Amino acid sequence: MGLSPKQKEEACQAIVGFLLTEGHTEAAGAVAEATNVKAKSLDEKFMSLLEKKWTSVIRLQKKVLELETALEQAQGELKAPRSRAAGDPSLWIPRPPARSEAKGHRLPITAVKFHPTFTLCATSSEDATIKIWDFETGQYEQTLKGHTKSVNNIAFDHSGKNLASCSADTTVKVWDFQTYMCIKTLQGHEHNVTGVGFDPSGDLIISSSRDKTIRFFEIATGLCVRVFEGHSDWVRRVQPSADGNFLISASNDHTVRVWETRTGNCKWVLRSHEHVVEDVTVAPDSARAAINTLALGKENASNTLIGPFAASAGRDRIIYIWDISSGRQLAQLVGHDNWVRGITWHPGGKYIISCSDDKSVRVWDIVTTRCVKSFSAHSHFVSAIDIQPKALCVATGSVDLSIKWWDCA
Repeated sequence: MGLSPKQKEEACQAIVGFLLTEGHTEAAGAVAEATNVKAKSLDEKFMSLLEKKWTSVIRLQKKVLELETALEQAQGELKAPRSRAAGDPSLWIPRPPARSEAKGHRLPITAVKFHPTFTLCATSSEDATIKIWDFETGQYEQTLKGHTKSVNNIAFDHSGKNLASCSADTTVKVWDFQTYMCIKTLQGHEHNVTGVGFDPSGDLIISSSRDKTIRFFEIATGLCVRVFEGHSDWVRRVQPSADGNFLISASNDHTVRVWETRTGNCKWVLRSHEHVVEDVTVAPDSARAAINTLALGKENASNTLIGPFAASAGRDRIIYIWDISSGRQLAQLVGHDNWVRGITWHPGGKYIISCSDDKSVRVWDIVTTRCVKSFSAHSHFVSAIDIQPKALCVATGSVDLSIKWWDCA
């Protein structure tokens, strides 16, 4: 396809302008005479137009190469066998393309959580709502309304009967997941609440807030029965252990703290992070073998370290693995190009899956500490991630307002 007369005229003017800028007046005059360009009255914009166009071409060439690489990877994924008929499920990891995608929230997604039993997934958003989806089909099911500001986090109890949510409106709400009705509003925090979870008994809700505290609420009475203090800044996340003996918290003060639930004492302050700690999660028992191999440096390490173990991630772009019993850092996972916003343990215990503001999802081999899979998941920051241990499906939520579900294979 040739240039239009207008484009030809501008190209000639740009060449003359470039020659004049570089001091080649005779050459510029010759080109101007040959192309009928009036060099003396040349518009100022043509003096730098050729240089701008040239650098634009270089940028576009680089982008084309990146897109070609991404296309080649995507084509390889599509051709790869996706069957789960054979192989070890503990080795299945999320792979593109997404199984399904949904949109419905009006503002960025803040959390995604799978129901422990049903094929349902709950999402929360800065639009002050919680939405329920069927992750098998991606179909919308229900919207829960009640909070007046951003819903920052959500959590199911172990049975899936109740859903807890926390909000920038300083409240924590408990929802009956059978009727989708709010059955309790828990008050006590004095600022934005961003972390929430159930203790193993299901009788207490544990929350964390920008007011620097961790609070225990009794669901039956709605009363705040305990308060843990120690962080010097916003406590972003909190998670109790499976046995309820301890809980772990992440904060803007760059630390992760380990608390004894019975006494309220802070057992460890973990200080490796150099920026805000965005997320923290306790390792499942299935991860013990891989973590022992990592820590002991042997192929067939015996279970010398009893644990428990945990992982944390933050704005320093690093994921740390911890031995909670000793407060020892076991490993760091480095590779994300922006804030790491969420992490989850693969139920097989051999991988950690992370999401980031670099728009990617990454799968990390615990033993080697290497990223074994990385793919672009959304068109904007990936702000939330979760995995369904039975269905082996990963959910991600993003600032681009979409939720995606990815099969592990």
